[in-house]
Amino acid sequence: MATAVADVVPLASKLTSLPRAWVHALLQDLEPVPGRLGSTMRVVLASIIALLLLEALQMPFLSIGMYFIFLIGRDSPAVSLRSGVFSFAIVLFAIAVELGVVILTDNDPVARLLSVAVVTFVSGLLVVTTNTPPLGSTFGLIYCTVISLWELHAPADRLVKSSLYLLGTFCISLGSAIVVEYIFGVRNPAAALQEQRHVRYSALETLFRLYANDAPPAQRFEAASKVSRIAIAGQAGMIALYNTIVERDLDTGTLPIAIRPRITMLAQLMDNAAAFGLQNPVTVDPEVQLRCARIADECHRLLPGVPTEPSSSLRPGPEGSYTLLDRVEGSLHAILTMPLDINPTKNRELVSLPSHKVPFFIPGALRQVENIAFGLKISLCATFCYIFYHAVAWPGIATSVTTVLVTGLSSTGAIKQKLVFRLLGAIIGGFFLGIGATVFLFPHMDSITSLVVLESVVAFISAWVAAGPKFNYIGLQIAFSFYVVAFEGLSAPTELAPARDRLAGILIALAAMWLVFDQLWPVRTITVMRRGFASVLRLGADLLNLLDSGKEKEIILRDADVLRDRLGKTVAGLRSSNTAVPYDFSPDRDRHIQEGDAILRATLTAAALFWNEIAMLHSLQEEEVPVQPARRELRDHLAARLLVMADLVAEHQPVVPESTPEPTNQGLLEDPQLGEYTEHLIARHAELEKFVAALN
Repeated sequence: MATAVADVVPLASKLTSLPRAWVHALLQDLEPVPGRLGSTMRVVLASIIALLLLEALQMPFLSIGMYFIFLIGRDSPAVSLRSGVFSFAIVLFAIAVELGVVILTDNDPVARLLSVAVVTFVSGLLVVTTNTPPLGSTFGLIYCTVISLWELHAPADRLVKSSLYLLGTFCISLGSAIVVEYIFGVRNPAAALQEQRHVRYSALETLFRLYANDAPPAQRFEAASKVSRIAIAGQAGMIALYNTIVERDLDTGTLPIAIRPRITMLAQLMDNAAAFGLQNPVTVDPEVQLRCARIADECHRLLPGVPTEPSSSLRPGPEGSYTLLDRVEGSLHAILTMPLDINPTKNRELVSLPSHKVPFFIPGALRQVENIAFGLKISLCATFCYIFYHAVAWPGIATSVTTVLVTGLSSTGAIKQKLVFRLLGAIIGGFFLGIGATVFLFPHMDSITSLVVLESVVAFISAWVAAGPKFNYIGLQIAFSFYVVAFEGLSAPTELAPARDRLAGILIALAAMWLVFDQLWPVRTITVMRRGFASVLRLGADLLNLLDSGKEKEIILRDADVLRDRLGKTVAGLRSSNTAVPYDFSPDRDRHIQEGDAILRATLTAAALFWNEIAMLHSLQEEEVPVQPARRELRDHLAARLLVMADLVAEHQPVVPESTPEPTNQGLLEDPQLGEYTEHLIARHAELEKFVAALN
């Protein structure tokens, strides 16, 4: 009994300290960072333009149209004509499916219900199995909105016109977002991204140079505070600039190859450096000074435009080491071991992969059980809400279905985190802002000017919160809840009951999702991270097997581009998932946090290993495909080992590190063209084995 009490007391004390830590983290998340104000104002401007056009043209579905501006801006920060055409096509397809179901089944209620179950399942699959997740969200949301119109038993011509009006509303919102993005967006995203990298490495060099020189604590604290402010921005802003380059197929300028994983590595380095710098001891140990001096030197060499090439002398850190300085060195080591530019003329194709070269479906994703389970969970929640609000004859809570689709079709991981964020967003946006505006503001508003002012304030608050790296989901839910509750029609609401009912629908949907995702069918975030890391290892095995596949050089490079795209997205996703691990409340929470850090550490090492292979593939001459038996034997051995580790990691089984493989032909290491590649391959694999074993 004493042991049980001893176990409970520390857990209880940790839980009581969580709200205070979250408040501090939220305040940090709301701090201004470079680029945040500009992106927020673009969303506000697009919202105002869309609101004026929708009101002037008397378009219905105002709330959905206004929210789509946030949905598009979140899922595709570089809003382009290509993504707009895709979104328009999926909306048109959803309306066509709705009309087809109604016509072919003679508007049978059972058919409508079954179609909701099927379409929401398909939407869930599209989110997790395609490289364009917004299409799945859009398809499910639009279909469930238009198919519910046929429950009103109104004249058919009016319902068909309403469906087509929704298409017009979507076009106006989408067009507003695209126009604002093209007029006021970043003109040269490659130069802006390079500047972001320069600012970060410069701040890191300053911080560690001060530590190396044992500068006064006040100077070190000022430098650490600057690093911390930049670190708060995370990787979202840099990824947004990268996405702009990809979506518009722009010139990459002087950006280095493998820029996407480099962004994730740099963001992780900033987090670790900020945590180390804010310790700020009175005096700095001499050994720490030496290590900080080496870090400062490497950060200076990594500055864009500095001709000196960085070295890879920093050690990755010992197994099981969790000191902050070890983490800094490990993160920097991962960056330093990334391949350098192999050929200036081929640099552009290795910096960013144009979106038209990325396949629509993720290879093998449709066969994964967890993806099918995600679609089934979304379908179960949406179908339950659809049946419930019709069974109780309470049409005001129809927002429950759209809430499931808006909040559920986003990610398979971080379930508890998203449930908390959804609830907070619903309370702030739906209750305080939505119902508050209905009670206190709308009765006194008699012009479009006052409505524009209110929309500007709400859009600014929502967009500012949505631009944060950790709590951005709250901003999206604030916007969604406010629009659903406050924008009932084209005129100001005169009754409180509709707003109350819509808020009740949101809460019912959140309760249904909590029951299904968190109680009946839970998936821990650390499990999602293990699956993601296992997929990274399998991607690496596929890369190693490509060269010996017997395919033509052009086909090999095309397949490698597909694998590298998945690798970059998975690495970035794992870093985002790692921030959600603390929201899994359990006695193993602290262990899961450490395990998440270890998974991310191993992932970054794997990225350096696999990009070594990608760079080698692109460095070959046009028809040169080396098939030396000794080198093939080494790659086959490493690929087989990666598959074994992937299975063990996914099954939560311990991994025993393997001894470093030695090539049977020592001449491979002396090869003037591929000797460095072989040496790097062996060294990075040895590090990966060590870090995977540390997951135990």
